[in-house]
Amino acid sequence: MEHGQRRPSPGPPETPDPLAAAAATARTLEDLAALLRDLRRRHARSRRDSSLTYRELAGRTGWSHTAIAEYFTARTLPPTDRFDALLEVLGAAPGERRALASARDRIEEAGRRGRTARPAGRSARRGSPATGDGQGASPEPASAQATHPGPAPAPAPRQLPAAPRMFTGRARELAFLDAALREQTQTGGTVVVCAIGGMGGIGKTWLALHWAYRHLDRFPDGQLYVNLRGFDPGGQPVDARTVLRGFLEALGVSPSAIPVELEAQAALYRGVAADKRMLVVLDNARDTAQVAPLLPGGMTCTVLITSRRKLTGLLATNGACAVALDALPEEEARQLLARHLGRGRIAVEAEAAATLRTCCAGLPLALSIVAARAATQPDLSLTALAAELTATPGRLDALDAGEPQADLRAVLSWSGRALSPAAARAFALLGIAPGPQITPAAAASLLGVPRKAALALLRELDHAHLIQRHAADSYRMHDLLKLHAAEKAHAECALAERQAALRRLVEFYVHTACAGARLLAPHLPAPLLEDLPPGCVPHPLPDSACAIAWFDVEHASVLAAQQSAGSHGWDAQVCHLAWALEPYHRRRGLLQDRSAVWLLAVKCAQRLPEPTVRAHAHQMFGDACAEQGRTADALQHLRLALSLTEEAGDLTGQGEIHHSLGGTWERHGDDRRALEHALRALLIFRQADNPYRQARALNGVGWLQTRLGSHAEARANCLAALALLREHGDHQVGESAILDSLGHIACRMREYDEALDYLQQALTICRDRGQGFLEADILHHIAEARLGQNRADLARDCWLEAHGHYTAQHRLADARRVKQLLDMLDREPAR
Repeated sequence: MEHGQRRPSPGPPETPDPLAAAAATARTLEDLAALLRDLRRRHARSRRDSSLTYRELAGRTGWSHTAIAEYFTARTLPPTDRFDALLEVLGAAPGERRALASARDRIEEAGRRGRTARPAGRSARRGSPATGDGQGASPEPASAQATHPGPAPAPAPRQLPAAPRMFTGRARELAFLDAALREQTQTGGTVVVCAIGGMGGIGKTWLALHWAYRHLDRFPDGQLYVNLRGFDPGGQPVDARTVLRGFLEALGVSPSAIPVELEAQAALYRGVAADKRMLVVLDNARDTAQVAPLLPGGMTCTVLITSRRKLTGLLATNGACAVALDALPEEEARQLLARHLGRGRIAVEAEAAATLRTCCAGLPLALSIVAARAATQPDLSLTALAAELTATPGRLDALDAGEPQADLRAVLSWSGRALSPAAARAFALLGIAPGPQITPAAAASLLGVPRKAALALLRELDHAHLIQRHAADSYRMHDLLKLHAAEKAHAECALAERQAALRRLVEFYVHTACAGARLLAPHLPAPLLEDLPPGCVPHPLPDSACAIAWFDVEHASVLAAQQSAGSHGWDAQVCHLAWALEPYHRRRGLLQDRSAVWLLAVKCAQRLPEPTVRAHAHQMFGDACAEQGRTADALQHLRLALSLTEEAGDLTGQGEIHHSLGGTWERHGDDRRALEHALRALLIFRQADNPYRQARALNGVGWLQTRLGSHAEARANCLAALALLREHGDHQVGESAILDSLGHIACRMREYDEALDYLQQALTICRDRGQGFLEADILHHIAEARLGQNRADLARDCWLEAHGHYTAQHRLADARRVKQLLDMLDREPAR
């Protein structure tokens, strides 16, 4: 064709869609972002309104406004589903959607192959950067500039393993990680390093991967992942040089350009990663030394580290934040098992499913193993599987799905490889320790080492997430870990070593508890204890307040120690612990525990030669039965006790049993028969010249006399009891009971002001001494006095408080009686 000639037009020209036409030529991320901005402006014109801000778009889509800003400023390629949703929100026509989707896919594919490079200058369609908060005017395109592609970089690494499909719960931990990332974004802070710690099988890797996949759009420069094999069947952690070489190659560094020395590799890695917005997941780390060279430089990367150890060095030197995982709560464990097995199967065998959850103790790996066994063995019912798990000797056998990663025993064993020999021995022996927790003082006796050494071993185990610090001075071990530890003790420690360790621990509880009981009830004759075995050092208790505090912390462990002593045939220790717990149980109103420890003492005392020990056990168990309203059982054991003391010529013991018989008949409603036994007890204690017991017996007589209507005589006896008690020492525990009796007597005589004076004194002593059992009775009597003063409002308050005490102490008959009085007040008009 000659220069200047024009080709004839074949007809009227078509008017193609400009946006679709531009999408057909888009080749870079900047081109795509510019098209999105054009679409946003067109959407605004169609609405005759300003352009949707990033925050408004975030509100319509449910994504973060930061992610929206990154899509419109060419920092991140939107995922397919988000891109399609964004086009719909902005009103793109079907043809435009197809053209834009093709452009997006073309750009992603080119980036994957390494053929598309972001040019040094801006694309011809790239606009100005968005404002930081996404609220400013939409960026406008700049003047067209020629672009020349540079050398093609390596594609962004995508090394994360698959997302965990069954992930459930962990809302608090996920929120913590979200907050850390948000703070980095808002403040432009340094690299975020989060160390996720916990025992084996607790779900550390699952949490890291689940969180990572929730935030992939925040890491456009890729994700690096490595299993450092710090705790692994192979037993050999991955060397940092190996990891760095793999990371550098993934980031596009030529293998020939990677140095040999670790420090040079780490420096090159920090430089390459310095300006990247990238996630690095360092899974299953052994210790801080292994991960320190793998931390990227700059201020834009995020690092997640999982480990079975507390990486305290990392926290101290790198400002890392710690996320400690514990067992799943009941509801989250239920959801996880239901996701594995299906709600239908769970509903069919709901009771068995509940047993499975209990046996797995909230450990995600254990729940997954149970589910895997149920899925691969369709003939195995959940009921049969639950039966396997409840069989204590082989409980861990049922948590083995046939492969090392699905064998809980194997997974737990990998943690022990990093322990010192002394800590490994301590871990095993802690597995046979009775009770849900242990203090350093108790652990010292169990291990036969000084307290300082025991504390160091406990800290090493806590650092390895094999035990968990529960309170200021006590440690706990997960149920399944404790089973594993007990297996190790039986496999690695000789029988004599295990028996000696357990005996030291039991004697620790016996001697410390007996010392505490002597502080709480100095009037009670103490049992003769055996000599301490070597290596056993009781915990010092300087006063009664310290004794109460010690019992509050160690109560469950002392109960377990008594059970353990009983199973080993240490009968004297069983009876000593029952005696030692008596003052504490009475103060705290723990009637069921009191009954349980004396029942065991009755069984074990039968094998002891001393009839007085057997008699005391029968008496105290009978007394406990009476408090629970079991009159027939109470009378049976009290009569056996009385017979034994009569045979042994134990006059004081006979007086105590008559005192208990008086209380039993009173609770049964026979006050006259009760008074007969109370008078017998008083006579015997006068013969024995025991002032404390005389005072207690006089108070018992006075109490029963006022119940029978002899108020003046009752007052005289109770006043005599108070004078006798005060004359012969400070026995405030007994004094509060006498003051309560005097208050009740005054109330019966309609002397309400005097009654309240006595009762308030009694209440003050009870609260100072922690006598919860008697406090409930005193509050009941104060309510009666207030009602006598026509103060029904104050009476109601006291009865409500008393009802709470009675209910907590399982004194159900007393609770019902007070509830009836409260109902009566509600029915009557206000006084």
